[in-house]
Amino acid sequence: MPVAVPMPSHPGYASLKAGMRLFSTLKTGILLTALCLCARGQTAAGKDAAVNEAKGLPPRATPADYQAQAQAGTVTVVAEFTGHAVPTPQGALSTEDYVVVETGFFGTPGVRTKLSAEDFSLRVNGKKSPLSSQPFGMVLGSLKDPEWEPPADTKKSKSSMSGGGSGGQGESNEPVTPPKMPFPLRRAMEQRVQKATLPEGDRALPVAGLIYFQYRGKTKDIRSLELIYSGPAGKATLTLQP
Repeated sequence: MPVAVPMPSHPGYASLKAGMRLFSTLKTGILLTALCLCARGQTAAGKDAAVNEAKGLPPRATPADYQAQAQAGTVTVVAEFTGHAVPTPQGALSTEDYVVVETGFFGTPGVRTKLSAEDFSLRVNGKKSPLSSQPFGMVLGSLKDPEWEPPADTKKSKSSMSGGGSGGQGESNEPVTPPKMPFPLRRAMEQRVQKATLPEGDRALPVAGLIYFQYRGKTKDIRSLELIYSGPAGKATLTLQP
């Protein structure tokens, strides 16, 4: 049986139109809420995946094999300053914008502790305000591989020849754009750093990995260096060699 739809002149037409607007608004709100929840879930999953990718470095045999050691409660914190070098199991990389510390935690068999790079800070040349540690993602933009060389055909400047001179050719004064590392190679380099980073969360000891601090100066200008740890295991200050 056909359903009668009120005409514009009918008294119920305004009520029907208002109801349709309300339904449309509610449907849009539900859709937006679902999208927000989905985005939050993907962000959290991405963050967890990044943390899980950080496997750290193989701990050395004993705490004495590191440059510095200090006790934080029942845990021994170790560290070694590597300057602008970024050590990885596949070879050392470098960064001009950050300095790196290889740190680790040792304890009796079965001991676990909660790790976070945010528990570390670095005091340079006795300054009152120490440097805060930075997430590994901040370092990636300045990473370099000392062993990588651009292909021979890209070493020549595209603007090395210009009009002028007796032969119609001459040297250009325009700056040469440095060649970029191919994306697959750069991605592999970034993954090396990610995996060498100190893993976070509740971990069984021993465990070791890299932490990063923004410092663009030359390491030869560093006179004193202190790594400060304040975390769940306790507090410790380690004197490092620049």
